[in-house]
Amino acid sequence: MKRRIITSFLTILPVVLLMSACSVPSSENVVLLPVKDDPTISFTVWFKVGSQCDPQGKEGLATLTANLMTEGGTETRNYEEIMEALYPMAAGYGANVDKEMTVIRGRVHKDNIEEYYGLFTDAILHPGFKDEDFQRIKTDMRNGIEKSLRYSNDEELGKAAFYDFVYAGTRYGHLDQGSLSSLDAITLDDVRAFYKQWYTRENFVIGLGGGYDAAIVSRLETDLKTLAEGAPQQPDPPAVAPINGLEMTIVEKECDATAISFGFPIPVLRGDEDFWALALFNSWFGEHRNSSSHLYQVIREARGMNYGDYSYIEIFPNGGRRQMPEANNARHQQLFEVWLRPVQHVHRHFALRAAMRELQHVIENGMTQEQFDLSKKFLDKYALQYATTTSERLGYAIDSKFYGIHGDYIDLFRRRIGDLTLEKVNDAIRRNLQFKNIKFGIVTSGAEAFKAELVANTPSPVIYDTPKPDEVLEEDKAIETWPLPFTAENIRIVPVEDMFR
Repeated sequence: MKRRIITSFLTILPVVLLMSACSVPSSENVVLLPVKDDPTISFTVWFKVGSQCDPQGKEGLATLTANLMTEGGTETRNYEEIMEALYPMAAGYGANVDKEMTVIRGRVHKDNIEEYYGLFTDAILHPGFKDEDFQRIKTDMRNGIEKSLRYSNDEELGKAAFYDFVYAGTRYGHLDQGSLSSLDAITLDDVRAFYKQWYTRENFVIGLGGGYDAAIVSRLETDLKTLAEGAPQQPDPPAVAPINGLEMTIVEKECDATAISFGFPIPVLRGDEDFWALALFNSWFGEHRNSSSHLYQVIREARGMNYGDYSYIEIFPNGGRRQMPEANNARHQQLFEVWLRPVQHVHRHFALRAAMRELQHVIENGMTQEQFDLSKKFLDKYALQYATTTSERLGYAIDSKFYGIHGDYIDLFRRRIGDLTLEKVNDAIRRNLQFKNIKFGIVTSGAEAFKAELVANTPSPVIYDTPKPDEVLEEDKAIETWPLPFTAENIRIVPVEDMFR
């Protein structure tokens, strides 16, 4: 749902080259990541505004504003002229909007820096906010909700339903893109007012990486200081309502498989003492797209029920399209989440039981020494893949600014993982994770029948198409009757056409 217009050669620089880079803030609002031999220059301008700043009834305004800046014309050029100018440079720029952050970022070969710089800064300093762009982009956003999210991507729909459920009643409690009615309510004057309020000289942080020179740093800082004055008040972190037992939203939709997301908020942010311990646990339990992780082995590898089974201790947008986490989604409120990529309807109750059973087991019993040792060794190397390009490392450096982390994040991550003990990890698991108060977001068909099965704790035996080992079949007997104490009043069913209306 978060669109970009970045086009480029974007060759991947070797990790060994990037390891020579270091983040050196030259001032309070500048983050630098020099890489001497990088022929490109990466730009990131972080504005301290996100979808949590959307006015009530006009949700989606932050995203619409940023999209108009980067996918629309400026005061002096229309959008087609901008695209024609960027094309021969194999370069571009785009916006990413999350709950608390908006970043405008791009990348260009340093031979084209003069022409590119003018285009990039013009988009930020002199957006055109023209009606034709406004109508086009707002229509794209509406279609993204009404057609793509509702009817073309059950995985993202399930995750969106889960987030909407967890954060209901808070400033996090709506899609970054808003709703159909809120988008209809937004006017071009709303966009102009939002830009004036939030895109100010006291509300940004500059990030530069790669083969830039000192002149471009001071030039960009000086130019952005021509933005309007103002230090807008940041909203408080969301106060999430307590979860009462197992609570579920089922989105009723005609579909071929069931998408499952569940979890709960956690009081741990990147850089906190418990963060590193939970990061190691999470890697073992459900590292994204890692076939050696525990949930994957139990549900996918041993039983072949779906594509993958993952867990997270930080928000992980666009999981269906990404291997590694994306930077610049930093927040003051995070959650623990389990994502079961769609399973056949006949297996939905069993898969849900299997995942909940594994979560309960690790909370009650902890990780074993062997699991801990293997995960620690794995993460020491795997962390190098989190950010293999200058622009990705620059994104992490911006996030570190958000969280108050000093030094290179990847280096720090590896050091802190190396310092962990099994006792620290298991203690962090016990204190921060639980299995009794959880929210679920489910997309499935036959929702009433599924609700009845859950409330009655109906056994969910599995019939396999191919033979399974005896130990799997024996374990199945325990899983198929594993108690999940759902109550009828804690399960609501929502027709898909009513989602994000």
